[in-house]
Amino acid sequence: MKKNSLLFLTVITGILMTACNKDFLERYPTSAVSPPTFFQSENDFISYTNNFYTDLQGGTDVYGESADNIVKSSVTSEVAGNRLVPATGGGWDWDALRTINFLLTADNVINYPDAVVRDKYIGLARFFRAWFYFRKVQRFGDVPWYNKVIATTDQEALYKKRDPRVLIMDSVLNDINFAIAHLDSSSKSLERVTKWTALALKSRICLYEGSWRKYHTEFSMPDADRYLNESVSASQHLMNSNMYSIFRGTNGPSGKPYQDLFASMTLETGAAEIILGRRYSAELNLKHDVQFYLVARTQGKPGMEKKLVNSYLMSDGSRFTDKAGYQTMQFYEEVQGRDPRLAQTIRTPGYTRIGGTQALAPDFESTMTGYQPVKWMNNTSMDVSGQSVQDLTLFRYAEVLLNYAEAKAELGTLDQTDLNNSIKLIRDRVGMPNIDMAAANASPDPYLAQQYVNVSGANKGVILEIRRERRIELVMENGFRWEDLMRWKEGQLLALPFQGMYFPGAGFYDLDQNGSRDVEIYSGSQPPATGPYQIAVSELSEGTSGYILTNRNIIKKFDETKDYLYPLPIDQLTLNPALEQNPNWK
Repeated sequence: MKKNSLLFLTVITGILMTACNKDFLERYPTSAVSPPTFFQSENDFISYTNNFYTDLQGGTDVYGESADNIVKSSVTSEVAGNRLVPATGGGWDWDALRTINFLLTADNVINYPDAVVRDKYIGLARFFRAWFYFRKVQRFGDVPWYNKVIATTDQEALYKKRDPRVLIMDSVLNDINFAIAHLDSSSKSLERVTKWTALALKSRICLYEGSWRKYHTEFSMPDADRYLNESVSASQHLMNSNMYSIFRGTNGPSGKPYQDLFASMTLETGAAEIILGRRYSAELNLKHDVQFYLVARTQGKPGMEKKLVNSYLMSDGSRFTDKAGYQTMQFYEEVQGRDPRLAQTIRTPGYTRIGGTQALAPDFESTMTGYQPVKWMNNTSMDVSGQSVQDLTLFRYAEVLLNYAEAKAELGTLDQTDLNNSIKLIRDRVGMPNIDMAAANASPDPYLAQQYVNVSGANKGVILEIRRERRIELVMENGFRWEDLMRWKEGQLLALPFQGMYFPGAGFYDLDQNGSRDVEIYSGSQPPATGPYQIAVSELSEGTSGYILTNRNIIKKFDETKDYLYPLPIDQLTLNPALEQNPNWK
């Protein structure tokens, strides 16, 4: 089944990639395609639209987080706060849009005799145009809106200024609504865009835009509630369809449903929940690097950040950060009795590799913080560079449920029944208690409130709890954390120190309490190696004890006046004087 479903990937044709801002929109996408000769049959539509799928996320764009969830040996320029205005590039690329608009404006598409077939593929193109422009707006804010292939003589279009974000997002909403109305709704597909994928994308887009407008008051943008309501509506439509459910099967490689949703080789394992994924195959040499990234010493040594570890609840639903002395708990003690997703996301005592029997402690050779990620991990055969072939998930039902709960909470229309129909379903998978809305609002978590400083109002407590749930459930997926911090206007969290495990001082430590030494903390000069990984006490937050401090020599900052948007590249500002740079980028 997987081999057959991959066939469409092998027929994807190349798209001409050479273009500058002034001629990217007027050429036909390939030398073999022109309006008089193409789109004569549904097979032509299929062959052409296969190109669109290359614009979906893959590889590290899915699992390689760069915000404050997963810490690496270096930080991106966005996290460091030292982005510069690029000379060229910088995400200001438009080739994919030209390819989409070519289909949408070709005469023999518009006049195609079978309206159902025609509108299905127009709907698919408009799904991808909505996806394209949503990502552009996330990055730049205002951008030029193009809904046709631009002729070389159309100077007005080629040299136009940026259109307002309000216009762009209204156009995106029109596109995604058309897609929902005309894409196939008769069945699900794990790797093809359907009506259900379009609803999931609308749920995501409208939550982002609504919360951005609510929290970024400096832009004075209208209709925040309108977009939040559209997110609720799209989410509710998908929920009422009964097409998807939270995967709770035990037929995966570990027998633990949350872990197996990502560790399984094929999307079919989690088909109940997965709305859209990306296929990989050893046979077709379609591979990625997730396991090499997680186990190699040369890929940044990713590790979960301490504040995220602290955010996981106890298994009875109580808050870990309410426990006396939680700040100085050592690893073995702090991971006992926690939300089971913690042990399915990082190595905890008793962890074994899929297909193995040896219990493995966290390996500091491969993780900066000691909290070593295992999400997406399968057997050891894929640990070498470029040999991972697990399918990757792009849209899943749990995200839609989270979007629904958050949008309703931000609108002030959430009630306990809504939480029962959304968050409870996610937590039931791992046996965690549901959010109690009244209790959450009566006693907002001070630990989370200190982080999310812009949350206020009667629903403060439940909004904080939904954010906790979102961060835990979606960690290491599709760059959600960065996007969430941007829309919530919480970029200041990126400037805080990134920390790892706590150690009370020099000595040997048995992390999983199995009788072997895993780490040596030393003071003074480094002693001869005796086996355990060695860490100097000077790398701890208090100098003689404390949390592992990562990226010690990097002074991070986040500029609230400019860093929520990216700068436009210099060459495009020079080529088109009508374009204006984003605020406070010089």
